[in-house]
Amino acid sequence: MDNLTILESAVNVNSEEYVHNYQKNKTLVSEFTQLKASLANKYNEPREKKSTNGKLNVHARIELLIDEDAPFLELSSLAAYDQYDNQFPSAGIITGLGYVQGKAVMIIANDASVKGGTYIKETIKKHLRAQAIAFENQLPCIYLVDSGGIYLQEQASVFADQEHFGRIFYNQAKLSAAGIPQIAIVMGSCTAGGAYIPAMCDEIIMVKNQATIFLGGPPLVKAATGEIVSAEDLGGSDMHTTVSGVADYLAQNEEHAIEICRNIFSNILKPNGQEPEVRKIEEPIYPADELYGIVQTDCKKRTDAYEVIMRIVDGSKFQEFKAGYGPTLVAGYARIMGYAVGIIANNGILFSESALKATHFIELCSHRKIPLIFLQNTTGFMVGKDYEQKGILKEGAKMVLAVANTNVPKFTIIFGGSHGAGNYAMAGRAFSPNLLFMWPNSKISVMGGEQASEILTSIKKIKDSENLEELKNKIRQQYEVESSAYYSTSRLWDDGIIDPADTRIVLAIGLSIAMNKTIPEPRTGIFRM
Repeated sequence: MDNLTILESAVNVNSEEYVHNYQKNKTLVSEFTQLKASLANKYNEPREKKSTNGKLNVHARIELLIDEDAPFLELSSLAAYDQYDNQFPSAGIITGLGYVQGKAVMIIANDASVKGGTYIKETIKKHLRAQAIAFENQLPCIYLVDSGGIYLQEQASVFADQEHFGRIFYNQAKLSAAGIPQIAIVMGSCTAGGAYIPAMCDEIIMVKNQATIFLGGPPLVKAATGEIVSAEDLGGSDMHTTVSGVADYLAQNEEHAIEICRNIFSNILKPNGQEPEVRKIEEPIYPADELYGIVQTDCKKRTDAYEVIMRIVDGSKFQEFKAGYGPTLVAGYARIMGYAVGIIANNGILFSESALKATHFIELCSHRKIPLIFLQNTTGFMVGKDYEQKGILKEGAKMVLAVANTNVPKFTIIFGGSHGAGNYAMAGRAFSPNLLFMWPNSKISVMGGEQASEILTSIKKIKDSENLEELKNKIRQQYEVESSAYYSTSRLWDDGIIDPADTRIVLAIGLSIAMNKTIPEPRTGIFRM
């Protein structure tokens, strides 16, 4: 990896196509940024009112908690977007990767300004995903608790199933057994089943005259037993730190509580993870904002994967693997912020040769313990009689098996289309990449809208040409909506939408946390020959 080839760009930044793509993608990023800001500000007024009573809004809490000038990578910021009449911005919970006392942590913070911090199904899914990332990467969890528990109107969707509310506590038990620290700062209400979130943590901090923890609040206690009791006597901070022993630290205010948490982390050791060779960081030769002009806004046009790679890797250097074989898939070695990586990128449709090349490369990286970056832009595997007879199914199965069983960290960026079995083979959500992000222009669906409209109308066997075209248009419109990055991220099929220009730093954060865990020895299944 010492003598990597410096990639040379063939992009003409003055071409009509580049300028069109640049303007369109900049607009998409601007719309995404504005949307995030508008949702974050949606509940500004009640947050400001609460701040006069000593309560900070959830973003201010996180900002105080993490190290100064350290990055915070927020996950799934548009969860629940365009659902529930947009009454649950970010699903009422903020999750993300930050650094406290120089240690990478997972932060899970309720936003009490959104329906009292109560949980709908997307809130739970987001919470569980954060815990899964913490478990996979040996990350301590910090819970900023300010929640009324389950959103009762949605109880049938959040309470009883395997991946519903109870899974949060199951995960906490497993995190504890794995020796992963969990700290809770209770900053407001902590009611009913949600009371177990802090109760199952290693250490609990409660804010005086503000935090409460109880299985049943005063109204429920009165209804159930007839007992009349104040919230403070039932589950206040003084009671829990002096009588019940449920909590460990009494903080005078939120700032003090955060200071206590940071002090705790000064005594928490970093995990004994992988110790990779991290080289001196080299900036790419080509600026990241050129990605806006390179990525095609028309999904029918191919985006050159090499042009993407050279704008995210150190020094724009790349050692390509099997360059002349299976050219619709690019594979090779590079570095990102000093970390060695293997990159697998779509540069067209997947053929048998593409799949075999990927399988070989994944095996190499698995044995050499090099993390893998998947850059997705695929319509899937090639179809047709010749390809089926030549065994594309078993060659694709090899790639799928290799992706599923690789022992190294995997990171997926969808920078274009993500369709069909190509989604699976390129480490889609079902294949548990450590992190998966989408660019605003991305599309994800089982197939394109045009193909779907042809198939579905052929099944219906409509003879009237006007009705046929009307049905096709309806199907196309449905697929256009359901394949958008916003539809995906609202339902947490990804870990969030990111600005293409931020891809390099996002991957670097992912690589740094992945090194908390020792990479195991490789082990694969049975490859069909």
